Amino acid sequence: MDYHLYINGQWTPSASGQTFETVDPATEEPIATVARGTAEDINQAVEAARAPFAGGWWRTKPPAPARLLYDMARAIERHAGELAELETRDSGKPLNRSLAEVRSSARYFEFYAGAADKLFGTQIPLGPDYIDFTIREPMGVTAHIVPWNMPLNMVARSVAPALAAGNTCVVKPAEQTPLTALRLADLFAEVGFPPGVYNVVTGFGEEAGGPLASHPGIDSMTFTGSVETGRRIMRAAAEHIKPVVLELGGKSPHIIFADADMEIAVAEATKAITANCGQVCSAGSRLVIDNAVREPFLEQLTARMEALSVGPGMDNPDMGPLVSAEHYQRVNGYIALGQEEGAQVITGGGRPAGLERGFFVAPTVFDQARPDMRIAQEEIFGPVLSVLGFSDEEEALEIANGVAYGLVAGIFTNDINRALRLAGRIKAGQIYVNEYYAGGEETPFGGYKQSGFGREKGLEALQSYTQVKNVAIRIR
Repeated sequence: MDYHLYINGQWTPSASGQTFETVDPATEEPIATVARGTAEDINQAVEAARAPFAGGWWRTKPPAPARLLYDMARAIERHAGELAELETRDSGKPLNRSLAEVRSSARYFEFYAGAADKLFGTQIPLGPDYIDFTIREPMGVTAHIVPWNMPLNMVARSVAPALAAGNTCVVKPAEQTPLTALRLADLFAEVGFPPGVYNVVTGFGEEAGGPLASHPGIDSMTFTGSVETGRRIMRAAAEHIKPVVLELGGKSPHIIFADADMEIAVAEATKAITANCGQVCSAGSRLVIDNAVREPFLEQLTARMEALSVGPGMDNPDMGPLVSAEHYQRVNGYIALGQEEGAQVITGGGRPAGLERGFFVAPTVFDQARPDMRIAQEEIFGPVLSVLGFSDEEEALEIANGVAYGLVAGIFTNDINRALRLAGRIKAGQIYVNEYYAGGEETPFGGYKQSGFGREKGLEALQSYTQVKNVAIRIR
Protein backbone atom coordinates (compact mmCIF):
# COMPACT_ATOMS: atom_id res chain seq x y z
CA MET A 1 0.00 0.00 0.00
CA ASP A 2 1.18 3.51 -0.85
CA TYR A 3 0.23 6.53 1.27
CA HIS A 4 0.64 10.19 0.30
CA LEU A 5 0.41 13.33 2.39
CA TYR A 6 -3.02 14.82 3.06
CA ILE A 7 -2.97 18.57 2.48
CA ASN A 8 -5.92 20.86 1.79
CA GLY A 9 -8.28 17.94 1.28
CA GLN A 10 -6.06 16.31 -1.34
CA TRP A 11 -3.69 13.34 -1.38
CA THR A 12 -0.33 14.51 -2.64
CA PRO A 13 3.20 13.06 -2.84
CA SER A 14 5.94 14.71 -0.83
CA ALA A 15 7.67 17.64 -2.48
CA SER A 16 10.93 15.66 -2.56
CA GLY A 17 9.26 12.55 -3.95
CA GLN A 18 10.91 10.49 -1.22
CA THR A 19 9.16 7.75 0.74
CA PHE A 20 9.83 5.39 3.64
CA GLU A 21 8.48 2.03 4.75
CA THR A 22 6.49 1.22 7.85
CA VAL A 23 7.01 -2.23 9.34
CA ASP A 24 4.79 -4.78 11.09
CA PRO A 25 6.52 -5.24 14.49
CA ALA A 26 5.30 -8.84 14.76
CA THR A 27 6.85 -10.00 11.47
CA GLU A 28 9.50 -7.33 10.77
CA GLU A 29 8.05 -7.13 7.24
CA PRO A 30 7.13 -3.86 5.48
CA ILE A 31 3.41 -3.21 5.22
CA ALA A 32 3.22 0.19 3.52
CA THR A 33 5.19 2.88 1.71
CA VAL A 34 4.59 6.38 3.07
CA ALA A 35 5.47 9.83 1.73
CA ARG A 36 8.48 11.39 3.44
CA GLY A 37 7.52 14.96 4.17
CA THR A 38 9.93 17.85 4.66
CA ALA A 39 9.83 21.55 5.50
CA GLU A 40 8.34 22.38 2.09
CA ASP A 41 5.40 20.07 2.74
CA ILE A 42 4.95 21.47 6.24
CA ASN A 43 4.79 24.96 4.78
CA GLN A 44 2.08 23.88 2.33
CA ALA A 45 0.10 22.20 5.10
CA VAL A 46 0.26 25.28 7.35
CA GLU A 47 -0.88 27.50 4.49
CA ALA A 48 -3.68 25.05 3.75
CA ALA A 49 -4.79 25.15 7.40
CA ARG A 50 -4.59 28.95 7.51
CA ALA A 51 -6.98 29.39 4.58
CA PRO A 52 -10.18 27.98 6.19
CA PHE A 53 -9.36 29.64 9.49
CA ALA A 54 -8.93 33.02 7.82
CA GLY A 55 -11.99 32.28 5.70
CA GLY A 56 -14.24 32.04 8.70
CA TRP A 57 -14.23 28.39 9.86
CA TRP A 58 -13.91 29.57 13.44
CA ARG A 59 -16.82 32.00 13.04
CA THR A 60 -19.18 29.23 11.91
CA LYS A 61 -22.19 29.03 14.20
CA PRO A 62 -21.32 26.40 16.87
CA PRO A 63 -24.03 23.85 15.97
CA ALA A 64 -22.39 23.20 12.58
CA PRO A 65 -18.91 22.18 13.84
CA ALA A 66 -20.58 20.26 16.67
CA ARG A 67 -22.56 18.20 14.16
CA LEU A 68 -19.42 17.54 12.10
CA LEU A 69 -17.57 16.32 15.19
CA TYR A 70 -20.51 14.13 16.16
CA ASP A 71 -20.68 12.72 12.62
CA MET A 72 -16.95 12.04 12.84
CA ALA A 73 -17.50 9.96 15.96
CA ARG A 74 -20.12 7.89 14.15
CA ALA A 75 -17.84 7.47 11.10
CA ILE A 76 -15.03 6.15 13.28
CA GLU A 77 -17.44 3.69 14.88
CA ARG A 78 -18.61 2.50 11.44
CA HIS A 79 -15.01 1.85 10.40
CA ALA A 80 -13.85 0.59 13.80
CA GLY A 81 -12.90 -2.91 12.65
CA GLU A 82 -10.85 -1.66 9.71
CA LEU A 83 -9.12 1.02 11.78
CA ALA A 84 -8.31 -1.46 14.56
CA GLU A 85 -6.76 -3.93 12.13
CA LEU A 86 -4.70 -1.17 10.52
CA GLU A 87 -3.53 -0.01 13.96
CA THR A 88 -2.55 -3.53 14.99
CA ARG A 89 -0.54 -4.17 11.82
CA ASP A 90 1.20 -0.82 12.15
CA SER A 91 1.93 -0.80 15.90
CA GLY A 92 1.82 -4.49 16.90
CA LYS A 93 -0.72 -4.12 19.71
CA PRO A 94 -3.37 -6.81 20.29
CA LEU A 95 -6.47 -6.40 18.15
CA ASN A 96 -8.78 -6.03 21.15
CA ARG A 97 -6.69 -3.17 22.49
CA SER A 98 -6.65 -1.49 19.09
CA LEU A 99 -10.42 -1.76 18.94
CA ALA A 100 -10.75 -0.23 22.42
CA GLU A 101 -8.50 2.67 21.39
CA VAL A 102 -10.53 3.23 18.21
CA ARG A 103 -13.75 3.39 20.24
CA SER A 104 -12.08 5.81 22.62
CA SER A 105 -11.09 7.93 19.62
CA ALA A 106 -14.74 8.09 18.58
CA ARG A 107 -15.65 9.10 22.12
CA TYR A 108 -13.26 12.08 21.98
CA PHE A 109 -15.06 13.46 18.94
CA GLU A 110 -18.42 12.79 20.55
CA PHE A 111 -17.42 14.43 23.85
CA TYR A 112 -16.04 17.58 22.24
CA ALA A 113 -19.00 17.79 19.87
CA GLY A 114 -21.05 18.36 22.99
CA ALA A 115 -18.66 21.08 24.16
CA ALA A 116 -18.34 23.01 20.88
CA ASP A 117 -21.38 25.23 21.57
CA LYS A 118 -20.63 25.69 25.26
CA LEU A 119 -17.40 27.71 25.23
CA PHE A 120 -18.88 30.39 27.43
CA GLY A 121 -17.20 33.57 28.55
CA THR A 122 -17.79 35.27 31.92
CA GLN A 123 -19.28 38.57 33.07
CA ILE A 124 -17.12 40.50 35.54
CA PRO A 125 -18.76 43.02 37.90
CA LEU A 126 -16.95 46.38 37.80
CA GLY A 127 -19.82 48.45 39.12
CA PRO A 128 -22.94 50.05 37.61
CA ASP A 129 -21.01 52.18 35.13
CA TYR A 130 -19.36 49.26 33.32
CA ILE A 131 -20.13 46.08 31.48
CA ASP A 132 -17.16 43.75 31.38
CA PHE A 133 -17.07 40.29 29.84
CA THR A 134 -14.68 37.72 28.38
CA ILE A 135 -14.75 35.92 25.05
CA ARG A 136 -13.00 32.65 24.28
CA GLU A 137 -11.46 32.60 20.80
CA PRO A 138 -9.48 29.88 19.01
CA MET A 139 -5.71 30.01 18.75
CA GLY A 140 -5.64 29.61 14.96
CA VAL A 141 -3.59 26.86 13.31
CA THR A 142 -2.64 24.20 15.84
CA ALA A 143 0.18 21.70 15.35
CA HIS A 144 -0.03 18.16 16.70
CA ILE A 145 3.09 15.98 16.90
CA VAL A 146 1.75 12.54 17.79
CA PRO A 147 3.62 9.60 19.38
CA TRP A 148 3.73 6.03 18.13
CA ASN A 149 2.31 4.22 21.15
CA MET A 150 -1.40 5.12 20.68
CA PRO A 151 -1.42 6.67 17.21
CA LEU A 152 -5.09 7.15 16.34
CA ASN A 153 -6.17 7.79 19.92
CA MET A 154 -3.58 10.53 20.41
CA VAL A 155 -4.67 12.24 17.20
CA ALA A 156 -8.29 12.24 18.38
CA ARG A 157 -7.34 13.35 21.90
CA SER A 158 -5.85 16.64 20.73
CA VAL A 159 -7.47 17.29 17.33
CA ALA A 160 -11.07 16.91 18.55
CA PRO A 161 -10.86 19.69 21.20
CA ALA A 162 -8.81 21.87 18.84
CA LEU A 163 -11.53 21.67 16.20
CA ALA A 164 -14.30 22.11 18.75
CA ALA A 165 -12.68 25.40 19.76
CA GLY A 166 -12.58 26.58 16.12
CA ASN A 167 -8.96 25.89 15.21
CA THR A 168 -7.57 24.14 12.13
CA CYS A 169 -4.92 21.43 12.42
CA VAL A 170 -1.67 20.11 11.02
CA VAL A 171 -0.78 16.62 12.28
CA LYS A 172 2.66 15.01 12.15
CA PRO A 173 2.25 11.35 13.17
CA ALA A 174 5.19 9.26 14.34
CA GLU A 175 7.11 7.70 11.47
CA GLN A 176 6.75 4.25 13.07
CA THR A 177 2.92 4.34 13.06
CA PRO A 178 1.48 6.83 10.56
CA LEU A 179 -1.27 4.80 8.92
CA THR A 180 -4.37 5.47 11.04
CA ALA A 181 -3.81 9.25 11.07
CA LEU A 182 -3.80 9.06 7.28
CA ARG A 183 -6.86 6.81 7.09
CA LEU A 184 -8.66 9.26 9.37
CA ALA A 185 -8.25 11.90 6.66
CA ASP A 186 -10.64 9.95 4.42
CA LEU A 187 -13.24 10.09 7.16
CA PHE A 188 -12.80 13.86 7.55
CA ALA A 189 -13.59 14.18 3.85
CA GLU A 190 -16.46 11.70 4.06
CA VAL A 191 -18.09 13.59 6.93
CA GLY A 192 -17.78 16.94 5.16
CA PHE A 193 -15.13 18.96 6.99
CA PRO A 194 -13.87 21.81 4.79
CA PRO A 195 -10.53 21.23 3.00
CA GLY A 196 -7.58 22.41 5.07
CA VAL A 197 -9.19 21.90 8.46
CA TYR A 198 -7.29 18.60 8.94
CA ASN A 199 -3.88 18.08 7.31
CA VAL A 200 -1.37 15.24 7.76
CA VAL A 201 2.33 15.39 6.93
CA THR A 202 4.18 12.13 7.51
CA GLY A 203 7.93 11.97 7.91
CA PHE A 204 10.79 12.00 10.37
CA GLY A 205 11.35 14.27 13.34
CA GLU A 206 14.17 16.44 12.05
CA GLU A 207 12.73 16.66 8.53
CA ALA A 208 9.05 17.26 9.32
CA GLY A 209 8.49 17.54 13.08
CA GLY A 210 11.20 20.17 13.57
CA PRO A 211 9.96 22.44 10.76
CA LEU A 212 6.41 22.14 12.08
CA ALA A 213 7.42 23.07 15.64
CA SER A 214 9.38 26.10 14.43
CA HIS A 215 6.97 27.28 11.74
CA PRO A 216 5.97 30.94 12.25
CA GLY A 217 2.47 30.21 10.95
CA ILE A 218 1.66 27.84 13.81
CA ASP A 219 -0.34 29.40 16.65
CA SER A 220 0.00 26.63 19.24
CA MET A 221 1.71 23.26 19.57
CA THR A 222 0.70 20.00 21.23
CA PHE A 223 3.38 17.36 21.67
CA THR A 224 3.44 13.96 23.35
CA GLY A 225 6.76 12.15 23.58
CA SER A 226 10.12 12.14 25.29
CA VAL A 227 11.48 14.81 27.63
CA GLU A 228 14.44 15.57 25.38
CA THR A 229 12.26 16.08 22.31
CA GLY A 230 9.89 18.15 24.46
CA ARG A 231 12.77 20.48 25.29
CA ARG A 232 13.50 20.92 21.59
CA ILE A 233 9.84 21.64 20.91
CA MET A 234 9.82 24.32 23.62
CA ARG A 235 12.95 25.97 22.21
CA ALA A 236 11.46 26.03 18.72
CA ALA A 237 8.14 27.44 19.94
CA ALA A 238 9.95 30.08 22.00
CA GLU A 239 11.39 31.64 18.84
CA HIS A 240 7.89 32.74 17.85
CA ILE A 241 6.38 32.97 21.38
CA LYS A 242 3.91 30.14 20.76
CA PRO A 243 2.16 28.27 23.57
CA VAL A 244 2.77 24.56 23.93
CA VAL A 245 1.12 21.60 25.62
CA LEU A 246 3.69 18.97 26.57
CA GLU A 247 2.81 15.48 27.76
CA LEU A 248 6.17 13.85 28.32
CA GLY A 249 7.55 10.81 30.10
CA GLY A 250 6.64 9.08 33.32
CA LYS A 251 8.04 6.73 35.94
CA SER A 252 4.83 6.19 37.81
CA PRO A 253 4.61 4.53 41.23
CA HIS A 254 2.06 1.82 41.92
CA ILE A 255 1.81 1.85 45.74
CA ILE A 256 0.46 -1.29 47.44
CA PHE A 257 -0.38 -1.18 51.18
CA ALA A 258 -0.84 -4.29 53.32
CA ASP A 259 -4.57 -3.66 53.75
CA ALA A 260 -5.24 -3.60 49.98
CA ASP A 261 -7.34 -6.25 48.25
CA MET A 262 -4.45 -8.42 47.05
CA GLU A 263 -6.31 -10.09 44.20
CA ILE A 264 -7.35 -6.74 42.72
CA ALA A 265 -3.95 -5.17 43.36
CA VAL A 266 -2.08 -8.02 41.62
CA ALA A 267 -4.38 -7.82 38.59
CA GLU A 268 -4.04 -4.04 38.37
CA ALA A 269 -0.25 -4.10 38.83
CA THR A 270 -0.01 -6.58 35.97
CA LYS A 271 -2.23 -4.45 33.73
CA ALA A 272 -0.35 -1.28 34.68
CA ILE A 273 2.96 -2.52 33.25
CA THR A 274 1.89 -4.88 30.45
CA ALA A 275 -0.94 -2.92 28.78
CA ASN A 276 0.28 -1.95 25.31
CA CYS A 277 3.48 -3.87 26.11
CA GLY A 278 4.34 -1.22 28.71
CA GLN A 279 4.56 1.41 25.96
CA VAL A 280 2.44 3.91 27.87
CA CYS A 281 3.81 7.08 29.44
CA SER A 282 1.55 6.52 32.45
CA ALA A 283 2.57 2.86 32.93
CA GLY A 284 2.90 1.76 36.55
CA SER A 285 6.59 0.95 36.14
CA ARG A 286 7.58 1.15 39.82
CA LEU A 287 5.88 -1.28 42.21
CA VAL A 288 6.20 0.37 45.63
CA ILE A 289 5.04 -2.31 48.05
CA ASP A 290 4.65 -2.74 51.79
CA ASN A 291 7.38 -5.12 52.94
CA ALA A 292 4.81 -6.93 55.11
CA VAL A 293 3.11 -8.38 52.00
CA ARG A 294 5.97 -8.25 49.54
CA GLU A 295 6.75 -11.96 49.22
CA PRO A 296 3.19 -13.30 48.79
CA PHE A 297 2.33 -10.42 46.46
CA LEU A 298 5.33 -11.06 44.20
CA GLU A 299 4.51 -14.75 44.15
CA GLN A 300 1.03 -14.03 42.79
CA LEU A 301 2.30 -11.32 40.45
CA THR A 302 4.95 -13.60 38.95
CA ALA A 303 2.40 -16.34 38.33
CA ARG A 304 0.05 -13.89 36.65
CA MET A 305 2.79 -12.44 34.47
CA GLU A 306 3.95 -15.86 33.35
CA ALA A 307 0.39 -16.83 32.42
CA LEU A 308 0.08 -13.96 29.94
CA SER A 309 0.08 -14.85 26.26
CA VAL A 310 2.55 -12.96 24.07
CA GLY A 311 2.36 -12.96 20.29
CA PRO A 312 1.35 -11.15 17.09
CA GLY A 313 -1.36 -8.58 17.65
CA MET A 314 -3.63 -10.10 15.00
CA ASP A 315 -3.78 -13.29 17.13
CA ASN A 316 -5.24 -11.17 19.96
CA PRO A 317 -2.79 -12.17 22.73
CA ASP A 318 -2.53 -10.50 26.11
CA MET A 319 0.58 -8.65 24.95
CA GLY A 320 2.05 -7.90 21.54
CA PRO A 321 5.53 -6.84 20.41
CA LEU A 322 7.40 -3.61 20.96
CA VAL A 323 6.99 -1.10 18.16
CA SER A 324 10.37 -1.25 16.39
CA ALA A 325 13.82 -2.81 16.24
CA GLU A 326 15.32 0.35 17.72
CA HIS A 327 12.96 0.28 20.68
CA TYR A 328 13.46 -3.45 21.14
CA GLN A 329 17.20 -2.87 21.56
CA ARG A 330 16.55 -0.01 23.97
CA VAL A 331 14.30 -2.05 26.27
CA ASN A 332 16.66 -5.01 26.23
CA GLY A 333 19.49 -2.63 27.06
CA TYR A 334 17.64 -1.58 30.22
CA ILE A 335 17.05 -5.23 31.17
CA ALA A 336 20.79 -5.86 30.91
CA LEU A 337 21.48 -2.65 32.84
CA GLY A 338 19.17 -3.66 35.68
CA GLN A 339 21.07 -6.90 36.14
CA GLU A 340 24.37 -5.02 36.09
CA GLU A 341 23.03 -2.67 38.78
CA GLY A 342 22.30 -5.66 41.02
CA ALA A 343 18.54 -6.05 40.69
CA GLN A 344 17.18 -9.60 40.42
CA VAL A 345 15.03 -10.77 37.51
CA ILE A 346 12.29 -12.94 38.99
CA THR A 347 10.40 -13.44 35.74
CA GLY A 348 10.96 -12.59 32.08
CA GLY A 349 14.15 -10.89 31.03
CA GLY A 350 14.30 -11.95 27.41
CA ARG A 351 12.45 -13.09 24.31
CA PRO A 352 9.44 -15.35 24.95
CA ALA A 353 9.89 -18.96 23.88
CA GLY A 354 8.65 -19.85 20.42
CA LEU A 355 8.78 -16.33 18.95
CA GLU A 356 11.73 -16.25 16.58
CA ARG A 357 10.81 -13.07 14.69
CA GLY A 358 9.31 -9.81 15.77
CA PHE A 359 10.19 -7.36 18.53
CA PHE A 360 8.92 -9.41 21.47
CA VAL A 361 9.99 -9.07 25.10
CA ALA A 362 8.58 -11.19 27.92
CA PRO A 363 6.97 -9.31 30.85
CA THR A 364 9.89 -8.68 33.19
CA VAL A 365 9.97 -8.05 36.95
CA PHE A 366 13.06 -6.81 38.81
CA ASP A 367 13.07 -7.50 42.55
CA GLN A 368 15.65 -6.02 44.94
CA ALA A 369 15.68 -2.73 43.07
CA ARG A 370 16.86 0.42 44.82
CA PRO A 371 15.36 3.86 44.31
CA ASP A 372 18.66 5.21 42.93
CA MET A 373 19.01 2.55 40.21
CA ARG A 374 18.54 3.75 36.65
CA ILE A 375 15.83 1.13 36.07
CA ALA A 376 13.91 2.78 38.94
CA GLN A 377 14.57 6.35 37.78
CA GLU A 378 14.45 6.35 33.97
CA GLU A 379 11.53 5.68 31.67
CA ILE A 380 12.02 2.32 29.96
CA PHE A 381 8.72 2.32 28.02
CA GLY A 382 8.42 -1.44 27.97
CA PRO A 383 7.02 -4.30 30.08
CA VAL A 384 9.70 -3.92 32.75
CA LEU A 385 8.69 -3.48 36.40
CA SER A 386 11.00 -2.43 39.25
CA VAL A 387 9.98 -3.56 42.76
CA LEU A 388 10.76 -1.23 45.67
CA GLY A 389 9.79 -2.11 49.27
CA PHE A 390 8.74 0.28 52.03
CA SER A 391 8.12 0.02 55.78
CA ASP A 392 5.77 2.94 56.42
CA GLU A 393 3.71 5.56 54.65
CA GLU A 394 6.40 8.26 54.76
CA GLU A 395 8.92 5.97 53.08
CA ALA A 396 6.36 5.07 50.40
CA LEU A 397 5.75 8.78 49.75
CA GLU A 398 9.47 9.51 49.56
CA ILE A 399 9.97 6.74 46.98
CA ALA A 400 6.90 7.82 44.99
CA ASN A 401 8.10 11.42 44.70
CA GLY A 402 11.77 10.53 44.30
CA VAL A 403 11.99 10.77 40.50
CA ALA A 404 12.10 13.60 37.98
CA TYR A 405 8.67 12.69 36.61
CA GLY A 406 5.19 13.31 37.96
CA LEU A 407 2.59 11.96 35.55
CA VAL A 408 0.38 9.52 37.48
CA ALA A 409 0.40 7.39 40.63
CA GLY A 410 -1.63 4.41 41.79
CA ILE A 411 -2.62 3.87 45.44
CA PHE A 412 -4.05 0.56 46.68
CA THR A 413 -5.49 0.61 50.19
CA ASN A 414 -8.81 0.17 51.98
CA ASP A 415 -8.06 3.17 54.20
CA ILE A 416 -9.77 6.15 52.56
CA ASN A 417 -7.99 8.62 54.85
CA ARG A 418 -4.61 7.26 53.77
CA ALA A 419 -5.64 7.33 50.12
CA LEU A 420 -6.74 10.97 50.30
CA ARG A 421 -3.73 11.96 52.38
CA LEU A 422 -1.31 10.50 49.84
CA ALA A 423 -3.28 11.81 46.87
CA GLY A 424 -2.70 15.29 48.24
CA ARG A 425 1.03 14.79 48.80
CA ILE A 426 2.12 12.85 45.70
CA LYS A 427 3.46 15.16 43.01
CA ALA A 428 1.60 13.81 39.98
CA GLY A 429 -1.08 15.08 37.64
CA GLN A 430 -3.44 12.14 38.06
CA ILE A 431 -4.00 9.76 40.97
CA TYR A 432 -5.66 6.34 40.65
CA VAL A 433 -7.06 4.69 43.78
CA ASN A 434 -7.77 0.95 43.76
CA GLU A 435 -7.86 0.84 39.96
CA TYR A 436 -5.02 1.67 37.59
CA TYR A 437 -5.90 3.60 34.41
CA ALA A 438 -9.16 4.72 36.03
CA GLY A 439 -10.97 7.65 34.45
CA GLY A 440 -11.83 8.27 30.82
CA GLU A 441 -11.95 10.76 27.99
CA GLU A 442 -13.73 13.18 30.33
CA THR A 443 -10.94 13.34 32.95
CA PRO A 444 -8.06 15.83 32.54
CA PHE A 445 -4.64 14.33 31.99
CA GLY A 446 -1.15 15.81 32.23
CA GLY A 447 1.97 15.95 34.33
CA TYR A 448 3.95 17.67 37.04
CA LYS A 449 7.71 18.22 36.95
CA GLN A 450 9.43 16.77 33.86
CA SER A 451 6.25 14.99 32.79
CA GLY A 452 5.21 18.24 31.16
CA PHE A 453 2.49 20.86 31.53
CA GLY A 454 -0.90 21.71 30.14
CA ARG A 455 -3.82 19.30 30.21
CA GLU A 456 -5.41 17.07 27.63
CA LYS A 457 -8.77 15.30 27.85
CA GLY A 458 -11.85 16.64 29.58
CA LEU A 459 -13.06 20.23 29.43
CA GLU A 460 -9.66 21.47 30.64
CA ALA A 461 -8.19 20.58 27.24
CA LEU A 462 -10.27 23.31 25.61
CA GLN A 463 -8.28 25.91 27.55
CA SER A 464 -5.18 24.85 25.61
CA TYR A 465 -6.89 25.59 22.30
CA THR A 466 -8.50 28.93 23.16
CA GLN A 467 -7.34 32.36 24.24
CA VAL A 468 -9.29 34.78 26.39
CA LYS A 469 -10.24 38.28 25.26
CA ASN A 470 -11.63 40.78 27.77
CA VAL A 471 -14.08 43.50 26.70
CA ALA A 472 -14.67 46.42 29.09
CA ILE A 473 -17.41 48.93 28.26
CA ARG A 474 -18.07 52.16 30.13
CA ILE A 475 -21.72 53.18 30.19
CA ARG A 476 -22.31 56.92 29.80
